[in-house]
Amino acid sequence: MSNTQVERVELDQLICWRIRTQRSELLVAQQGAQILAYQRDGQPPLIWLSPEAAYQRAQSVRGGVPICWPWFGDLRRNPQAVQAHYQQVEAPAHGLVRGLDWQLLGIDEEGEQVTLRFAFDTQKEPLAGWPHAALLQFEIRLADDLAMSLQTHNRGEAPLTLSQALHTYFAVSDVRQVSVDGLQGCRYVDTLQDWRELRQDAELRFVGETDRIYMDTPARLSIVDPGWGRRIHLDCSGSRSAVLWNPWVDKARRLSQFPDDAWQNMLCIETANLLEDVVQVKPDEWHRLDLRLSSDAFGH
Repeated sequence: MSNTQVERVELDQLICWRIRTQRSELLVAQQGAQILAYQRDGQPPLIWLSPEAAYQRAQSVRGGVPICWPWFGDLRRNPQAVQAHYQQVEAPAHGLVRGLDWQLLGIDEEGEQVTLRFAFDTQKEPLAGWPHAALLQFEIRLADDLAMSLQTHNRGEAPLTLSQALHTYFAVSDVRQVSVDGLQGCRYVDTLQDWRELRQDAELRFVGETDRIYMDTPARLSIVDPGWGRRIHLDCSGSRSAVLWNPWVDKARRLSQFPDDAWQNMLCIETANLLEDVVQVKPDEWHRLDLRLSSDAFGH
């Protein structure tokens, strides 16, 4: 008999699902198909959710894994081929699907594995100012690890160019003590230094506000957290770019749904397709972005 529990819960204005297995707990919102929280039993949270998170309609929740699509960040900073699809003057940050309800296709259990499948179809629910026919599917698989897959099917007659990201907030013991392994040698654009292109020499450590787009990223990045004695591994495919972000002291005070001191305990690594890594999906073709999160312990 399965020890898995699947529970539909309402958090303020949002419909969510709480999944409990023998070893872990996952919380997912129907709005934006957004993973909100994930924790292995006996461990600190792996995915960070703000203590001041607001569960409001048409508003992305601070934390978890917001899906940024069909563009990331400021549309004006995207390549012209991405901008060309949007026909309104004011473009919201991080695309158009974070604050919309996705269709839940199903929750399937197989042994100790649970799979949630969501879809968003722009032919059934057109996106204002973005007249493209596309089907988005997001699959979340909870087992010994947490895996997610974002798939885009171009149903139009012209090529579709998009940027996107799985905007994952990770929980850490103290961002000033952690490092990120795997970025050594990568080029990056520092958005806080007038978008200068630089190169990462050693492993990345955090000493102030950080907002960087890394290019030619490897298939695995790891967060090394000595305070909690663990490594978090990100294994991805369909992506060669990533954003590393922490607001630090001053910006944290200006963020919504964000306690002033919360910057110490979180770190975003956004698995992405950005800048020269944007995706062109030909008519009737698919693009798939996969991310698997796991963790292991190491000695102090």
